[in-house]
Amino acid sequence: MSETTIQSSVDIEALSQKKAEDLKFSDLGVSKELCEACEKMNFKHPTEIQKESIPWAIEGRDIIGLAQTGSGKTAAFAIPIIQRLWQNPQAFFACVLAPTRELAYQIAETFESLGSVIGVRCAVIVGGMDMMTQSIALAKRPHIIVCTPGRLQDHLENTKGFNLKHLKYLVMDEADRLLDLDFGPKIDQILKVIPRERNTFLFSATMTTKVAKLQRASLHKPVKVEVATKYSTVKTLLQYYLFFPLKHKDCYMVYLLNELAGNSTIIFTRTCSDTQKIAIMLRNLGFGAIPLHGQLPQAKRLGALNKFKAGARNILVATDVASRGLDIPLVDVVINYDVPQSSKDYIHRVGRTARAGRSGKSVTFVTQYDVELIQRIEKDLERKLDAFPVEKDEVMMLQERVDEAQRIATLELRETANGKKSKRGRKDEEEEDDDADKEEKGLVFNGKKKFKAGSHKKGRRN
Repeated sequence: MSETTIQSSVDIEALSQKKAEDLKFSDLGVSKELCEACEKMNFKHPTEIQKESIPWAIEGRDIIGLAQTGSGKTAAFAIPIIQRLWQNPQAFFACVLAPTRELAYQIAETFESLGSVIGVRCAVIVGGMDMMTQSIALAKRPHIIVCTPGRLQDHLENTKGFNLKHLKYLVMDEADRLLDLDFGPKIDQILKVIPRERNTFLFSATMTTKVAKLQRASLHKPVKVEVATKYSTVKTLLQYYLFFPLKHKDCYMVYLLNELAGNSTIIFTRTCSDTQKIAIMLRNLGFGAIPLHGQLPQAKRLGALNKFKAGARNILVATDVASRGLDIPLVDVVINYDVPQSSKDYIHRVGRTARAGRSGKSVTFVTQYDVELIQRIEKDLERKLDAFPVEKDEVMMLQERVDEAQRIATLELRETANGKKSKRGRKDEEEEDDDADKEEKGLVFNGKKKFKAGSHKKGRRN
């Protein structure tokens, strides 16, 4: 913890008795300029984790924050850091460690938006990007660096003139995920080369044994802020399941997407190949689907995210690489194409919707082979999922079209695996569009018109 302790201008004990929705950011001790920045970002009231942690952070305390996904953790640590930076501007003021590249970019975006009034400069230092380009960015001496642990360690060891000897803040976001990905040894190395006199914030969705050990090693007399139980989901999330035979899974998916047409949707799958195949299949059925998985080049992963966030595509088909930390505000529906392997994974997947007080839906597909798995999740959640209402006859009417789309998707994947270019009017591979975009160009069902989303029936459920 830093030697310099700022006296809090608010009564923290009195604040704890009030509801977050009855407070403004100014009530937490946030400066007028930052309150205006929050208003521009449509942050009307602090969330529970922000209410509990921001006053302590402004006072200068170390914090361990336990909160469910979608609770506003990023702003909870960004706001006090920017406020202190305003009072004492310097390069390499704060370092944020994140488990994934996508989350790192998201965090930097939040810092730049909140800190725009004072011109906060951020550098994102992650794997998969050019080291030299990153070295140039570090040479410009940004205020905030957001990084994955491995790439930060690379620069600390190899980039001439770069160090964090004057660092004031260290943040470890999604700490449980950082440790699940075996970043522990990298973090230990980083802790050895940064000042011991600093403020440290550790945020995690769950408190595991590993997280507790990291807390003891890196935080000094922290304030513990907990706004979530071990397995909890937000109250505004409607959680459903769909039970059907495995062989009809894609038919039910297409039926569901038609029922929920017009909604922003993430479909979570277990494997990269399933992600790619489903995205191609859905595009051939007229849906605006785009894939996101770990085997895509970094530029395409960011491109897929940006298109989804901008609304150019309304269905994101993703592996768990996208289920943690990414703040995509307008996700209406989460579909678990495969039942998650653990309750923790389920929480993080469905946490993509019903964020920051909004409502949302999740639908988990359950086949005859998944019953035990879903029952285990329900036990941990201490609740039963509701059955999503379906018209089975209408589902089976889609079988022929879905079979044809599956056949085309399989063919396309085989051609890609063999290194062959499709002859169906696809443009040059250097085109900036993603793989699924390319599939859209000229693919039809052997001369038949594409099946348009929502066209198989008149009515839709909300």
